Amino acid sequence: MADILPAIFFGHGNPMNALTTNAYTEAWRAVGERTRRPKAILAISAHWFVPQTGVTISTAPRTIHDFGGFPPELYRVQYPAPGDPELARRVQEILAPLPVALDDSWGLDHGTWSVLTHVYPDASVPIVQLSIDARRPAQFHLELGSRLAQLREEGVLIVGSGNLVHNLRAFAWGNPQQEAYDWAARFETEARGLLETGDFAPLVAYERLGQDARLAIPTPDHYLPLLYVLGTRQQADAISFPVEGTEGGSISMLAVQVG
Repeated sequence: MADILPAIFFGHGNPMNALTTNAYTEAWRAVGERTRRPKAILAISAHWFVPQTGVTISTAPRTIHDFGGFPPELYRVQYPAPGDPELARRVQEILAPLPVALDDSWGLDHGTWSVLTHVYPDASVPIVQLSIDARRPAQFHLELGSRLAQLREEGVLIVGSGNLVHNLRAFAWGNPQQEAYDWAARFETEARGLLETGDFAPLVAYERLGQDARLAIPTPDHYLPLLYVLGTRQQADAISFPVEGTEGGSISMLAVQVG
């Protein structure tokens, strides 16, 4: 078990981070440098939030520019990591009898490539994306993470990408350096405390955590990837936070590493 890979949730924030050198991107690069190189990555991104569970099957997944209003150079970014059909079928096998579609139309969305372009700049590690079934409750996603945990022993790095706090309506568009709003800071502090003690149940039932949680998680898409990562935790795994910070007052850039 000494060779088990960690699982990591990244707060990905602004897609322009793909082109930027800053404290977040430097920390992402450091994660790649200190983590044993995986044979493949299973990525769960906030931006593949659809009414089914599916995995990408393409041998050459396309780079998806799933955003608007950004400079032309961002749309020219390509992250040509190979796919891994064998891993896709392994995921399908592990999750059976849950129906898992083998999808050749999706690719790598910016939740995946904007981070991994810094973690693995050479784009040589094969990647499979797993969709988030938007119809399912939070507990379902934690349980899928638990079932997928065995992949960590098979040389697969499980990566979630979203944001612990993600409220674009409250974002300080004119001031991206805005410090975390009080409610955002309180929710992150509460969540970190629960993570550090291993008490994940309130994080699954996050809707019961009050007004701060409702502001931090107005929609579940950016939050649920965290639950997949938490689901992979083994009894001896430590929880750490390799990246910290806030963008625009209402976007947490916190990264959560299991193991």
